[in-house]
Amino acid sequence: MTGTSRRWYDNDPILKEALELLKLQTDDKKSAAADFIISLQEQVAGDVIERIYEITTQYAGKGNRWYDADPVMLRAIELLRAAPPQTQRVAALKLLLAMESNNMGSLEE
Repeated sequence: MTGTSRRWYDNDPILKEALELLKLQTDDKKSAAADFIISLQEQVAGDVIERIYEITTQYAGKGNRWYDADPVMLRAIELLRAAPPQTQRVAALKLLLAMESNNMGSLEE
C-alpha cells in the first residue's frame, strides 16, 4: 500500500478520531454506536451490502482488527467504510459528539 495511511479511515482526521475513540468505549456504547452506523445502510448500494456480508462472514472472529471480534461491530464498520465520504464524515461527527457528551442515546436523533 502506498501513501502514509495504513487504514482506510486514516485519511479523514474526524473519521480517524471517531473510530479510535470508539475502540476505547464500553461494550454498551460500542453496541449503541454499531446500531447507529448500521442505520446508514440505506445510503449504501445493495450490491455493496452483499459484499459486506461476505466480508463479515470471512473475518468475524478471525481478523486482527479491533472490531473483527464482534460481528455486529464488524458489519457496522464495513458499512461505514462503504458509505459515501460525506456520510462517513457526518456519522463520525455524530459519534464524536455522542462520545464527548457521554450520551450514546443521542445517536438516535
